[in-house]
Amino acid sequence: MPASNYRIPPFFFLSIKFESMAPKAKEKPKGSSSQPTIAIEDLFTSLNKFIGRSEYEQATKVAEQVLSSAPGDEDALRCKIVALIKADNIDEAFAVIQSSQRLPIDLNFLKAYCLYRLNKLNEALESLQSQERSTATMLLESQILYRLGRMDACLDIYQKLQNLGIDSLEINFVAGLVGAGRSSEVKRVLESLKVKPTSSFELAYNTACSLIETNKFVDAEQLLLSARRVGQESLMEDNWADDDIENELAPIAVQLAYVQQLLGNTQEAVQAYLNMIKQNLADESSLAIATNNLISLRGPKEVSDSLKKLDRLIDKGDGGQFRLARSLESKLSVKQKEAVYVNRALLLIHANKIDQARELVTALVGMFPDSVTPVLLQAAVLVRENKAGRAEEVLGQFAGKSPDKSKVFLLARAQVAAAAGHFQVAAESLSKISDIQHMPATVATIVTLKERLGDIDGAEVVLDNAIKWWSNAMTEDNKLTVIMQEAAAFKLKHGRQKEALELFEELVKKNSNVDALVGLVTTAAHVNVEKAEAYEKKLKSLPGLKGINVDELETTSGAKPAENGSRLVNIEGHDEIKNKDKTKKKRKRKPRYPKGFDPANPGPPPDPERWLPKRERSTFRPRRKDKRAAHVRGSQGAVSRDKQEAGTSDGPIRSSGADNADTKATNSKPSQANNSKAASQHTGGSKSKKKSRK
Repeated sequence: MPASNYRIPPFFFLSIKFESMAPKAKEKPKGSSSQPTIAIEDLFTSLNKFIGRSEYEQATKVAEQVLSSAPGDEDALRCKIVALIKADNIDEAFAVIQSSQRLPIDLNFLKAYCLYRLNKLNEALESLQSQERSTATMLLESQILYRLGRMDACLDIYQKLQNLGIDSLEINFVAGLVGAGRSSEVKRVLESLKVKPTSSFELAYNTACSLIETNKFVDAEQLLLSARRVGQESLMEDNWADDDIENELAPIAVQLAYVQQLLGNTQEAVQAYLNMIKQNLADESSLAIATNNLISLRGPKEVSDSLKKLDRLIDKGDGGQFRLARSLESKLSVKQKEAVYVNRALLLIHANKIDQARELVTALVGMFPDSVTPVLLQAAVLVRENKAGRAEEVLGQFAGKSPDKSKVFLLARAQVAAAAGHFQVAAESLSKISDIQHMPATVATIVTLKERLGDIDGAEVVLDNAIKWWSNAMTEDNKLTVIMQEAAAFKLKHGRQKEALELFEELVKKNSNVDALVGLVTTAAHVNVEKAEAYEKKLKSLPGLKGINVDELETTSGAKPAENGSRLVNIEGHDEIKNKDKTKKKRKRKPRYPKGFDPANPGPPPDPERWLPKRERSTFRPRRKDKRAAHVRGSQGAVSRDKQEAGTSDGPIRSSGADNADTKATNSKPSQANNSKAASQHTGGSKSKKKSRK
């Protein structure tokens, strides 16, 4: 299985509206005379001012001052919680809500929003159940449902809010349609809302996502470029810094790279992903998607580096549970999270880290129960462990549990079984897939599997059932002719000429196909020669065969296609043409001379023996040998026999005294050599003595 590619999800925004609070008088708390009433009014005036300036940290401090003077003040408490949320202090805001549960103030909506931001989606949805249905609660509920992947329920809410004139509702509506797999409806919805796709860069981005889903990649690329231009212009008008603009438009850049990847421009896509990773964008979700898509393009190449990059995105909790980094856990969609985990599992399998892959895949089956990919990965790990039978069992169990997804599991089971040599299991798996059971490719595969099992009758039944099905099928692209022709060839192959003849006759009646007519003649030649001759007359004669002597043709080795374009040609004549071509003279090339050589005045001819070794030349004279030099043979240190005889008499030389010291020193080694030689040549000593006397 190749590694998965998932685009960045459409923009999906939810904002909490701050209503400016006019300064209002507060009743003086009972039992408190230290703080005058005007001080609280001044604090609320300051609070309203900081909220209008979006200075949420200062607003939080002022709200705390109000609460210290008037504990339990509902307005001050709400302002503090909302200011903390706007400052992205979600944990602190949730803590304030929890500490205020005893107060008679309904904070369930803010609590649900904090839980949503903390990615505790089910708890957030539960907290909203006690709230009255309003525009704000419905928008928050739709956002939670989007995160949970319940797109149909999310779209139901948007359809109810469609006529309420909510700002930027079309952005979320289009995002929901894309997430629900209903991208074909985007154009109609925008027309009904009377909104252009380029009215905002978020809407242009989401519409481009719908075009990607419908395989209109070129149009999506153009719309993404427009979204980037509109976004730059609008953000520059709002006086955004360049870095902030780049981070805000990072999803568009990643999506453009993804479109290049889909268009087959792999090098451009890889370079774009690498540039984003090197920039280390503040938008962590876009950075994670760029990393994931780059790894999917690499595939099994650079496995160790890819694993290191993905390990930065995935954490393993104390309980052994896998999770993404906190910033990604709340920003990536369910499909994107699954893609990151699946790619890591594939890399572990390629790296042969089977234990880690098994642990991760087992966790993914529980994390994504509605997806088929973790189950396929589980089967892949079992196959890698040479447990094909167990993989077939797992795939069969999930096919029975999920009938609507059984097609994928059964196809995978058939592939695993066929690779393992379990042809019966593979054939049974394919036979259970009703919607493709009679397609030519499926029929051919099942017939081949049964043929390998030796079940010729079963293969014939499969072909007959396919013929019946296509005979009653009311489709434009009918495959009856193909199935009948293959069935006839199969029956003829296995010696069932009569049945094959019937199929060929039916084919010829329905369709004047030359192949069918040839098959009919060939088959009838085994069963009914007269019928074969009758149908043979319907075959058109081949060009170039008129006037050919049959007797001469039988003496040749056959016929083969000619190079001049005609259908057939006699081999003998063809050989004559070839021999004539061979007799053509080749064009002579001018000789190439060395630089500075004049062919008119070549000078003396070069020595013809210049390339021979010196010893093989006629002018070679070997050196004279010195006849006086003695030939020394024997071990190392040996001397010639003449010198030995000259220095010896009846026995070895004996020397003593100071006068013979030098002689002894100089002759010690030769004496040792001579003595050893004399010991080894005991039988030749007498002859040497006689020679010395003479």
